[in-house]
Amino acid sequence: MDTENDSMNRDIGAEAFEKVDKIPEQDEEVTTTSFSDAWLKNVDPRVGQKSKIEKKDEAKVENESSAGVYTLLDLIYWRDVKKTGVVFGSMLFVLLSLSCFSVLSVLAYLSLAVLTVTLSFRIYKNVLQAVQKSGEGHPFKHFLEMNIDLPEDKARDAVVDILKHLNCTFRELRRLFLVEDLVDSIKFGLLLWVLTYVGSWFNGMTLIILAVVAIFTLPKVYETYKVQIDNYVDLARTQKDNVWKQVQEKVPFLKKKEKKQ
Repeated sequence: MDTENDSMNRDIGAEAFEKVDKIPEQDEEVTTTSFSDAWLKNVDPRVGQKSKIEKKDEAKVENESSAGVYTLLDLIYWRDVKKTGVVFGSMLFVLLSLSCFSVLSVLAYLSLAVLTVTLSFRIYKNVLQAVQKSGEGHPFKHFLEMNIDLPEDKARDAVVDILKHLNCTFRELRRLFLVEDLVDSIKFGLLLWVLTYVGSWFNGMTLIILAVVAIFTLPKVYETYKVQIDNYVDLARTQKDNVWKQVQEKVPFLKKKEKKQ
């Protein structure tokens, strides 16, 4: 019996000793792995930095796009009166010129005016440098060295967005012209009928001028008189809903059919 007990105790002790020996080996492996990763990061900074660089690029793109949106909104809402006045006045002047003259004439006269200004300024600076004997260099050096190339990634994204909008528009027009929904097609027909009268009153250039004026005036007016405009819009929407309900009651086929899931 004593011999059996001694052998059992030896086996249990050997197993416990093996388990105790295995734990430090795992710790050594983990420590060695973490140490090697840290050493690689110290030797090659690119290790472990790819995700950070990608995040920085994505954040940069988002910041640039948001900055462009904010700049456009600042122009529309007249945050900087001088800058918005210059942009709005220039666009209005060009559009009014196009309504009176041909596109070729407007482009030629505008280009000639810009060339006259730059050429006169260049001659003036050359004479001034000759009199003062200074070597300031080309007066438009900063603009000549400026990068004006369109970035390929932004151009590609713009083309993709335009294609998405075009595809959505074509699908919607197909749905309306082929009378997938009777009510929507009737509404579309009424809109086209109204546009025939609008087209008889205004030409395309006049509509573009009115659209530009509306873009630079209506948002600011709404921002200033938001409460009063919202009240009147709610009243108009309520009246429209009441009239449409009465029309649907008298003409049942105008009610939209629920689509089967």
